[in-house]
Amino acid sequence: MVHHLTEGSFHPFLEQEKPVVVDFYATWCPPCERLSPILEEIANEYADDIAVGELDIDESPSVPDRYGVMSAPTILVFYKGRVVNQFVGYRPKQNLLDLLGLGVL
Repeated sequence: MVHHLTEGSFHPFLEQEKPVVVDFYATWCPPCERLSPILEEIANEYADDIAVGELDIDESPSVPDRYGVMSAPTILVFYKGRVVNQFVGYRPKQNLLDLLGLGVL
C-alpha cells in the first residue's frame, strides 16, 4: 500500500527501520499518473522490504522545498531519515526495481 503523506505525516513516516521510498507527485502531471500504479505494485510486492509513500507537491509545498525537489515526479529514497538516493521522471517498473536494489530479490 502506498501511504498518502502530508506535511504533518511526512517526517514520522520516515522513522522506519526499512528504506522509505517517497514519490513527490502532482495531480496535473501525466508521468506521475503513469508511475502511480507501478509504485502501488512495488509497495504491495515488497511491503516487507520497503515502505512507499506519496506526497502531493501542491498540497504540501514546504516538504519538496526542503529537499530541493524541482519537478514531478521525483522519487527520494530515505534510510533512517536521510536521503540515500533520488530519481527524477517516469521509470518503468523493472528499471525502478533495479534502481531501488529490489530487482534481484
